[in-house]
Amino acid sequence: MKDLTTTSYAILSLLAVRSWTTYELAQQMDRSVGNMWPRAASVVYEEPKRLQQRGLADSERIYTGKRGSTVYSITEAGREALARWMETPGAALSMEYEALLKVAFADHGSLGALRDNLAAIRTQTDAEYAAAMARLQEYAETGGPYPDRLPVIALALRYFIEQALAMRRWIEWAESATSEWTGVTVDDGATIPGDAFLIPE
Repeated sequence: MKDLTTTSYAILSLLAVRSWTTYELAQQMDRSVGNMWPRAASVVYEEPKRLQQRGLADSERIYTGKRGSTVYSITEAGREALARWMETPGAALSMEYEALLKVAFADHGSLGALRDNLAAIRTQTDAEYAAAMARLQEYAETGGPYPDRLPVIALALRYFIEQALAMRRWIEWAESATSEWTGVTVDDGATIPGDAFLIPE
């Protein structure tokens, strides 16, 4: 099983919940783990076949009228492999954030570009917070599609809410700190925020 990837186990995790077609898996990957482990739909479509080749998933052809679909389900060997994977702590957060990269090197651009970038981060942050809160309200009102899984779902969802709140605090601070700048370097009129190097409580 050494050739299995985290994506393999993400798919196995979903198959452990219920059986899916590859189309349904792609949708559910986007809905449930897209913020944690985003993968292209093309990757999701291929992975169940690899899992089946290793005996970790089964497939069944079903028909609605003349239209056929392949439904994948987890095998007992798949459940055992998933349980073994769960016993090892996961890798640390690895972040790719182009907007923040542009903030970190804004002195190679213009003040207008920096402010546009900060505004884009605010818009993105507000959208992510709204999406997380909408999901929270959905689960609070209905229990979601898998109410028996709600305790662990709530742990992950709370992370994204806290992350969005932290981003909101940071963007408000960054916009305030740069509001009176006339450029992006000290010589141009940028100033170091007075609390830039203080550890927030």
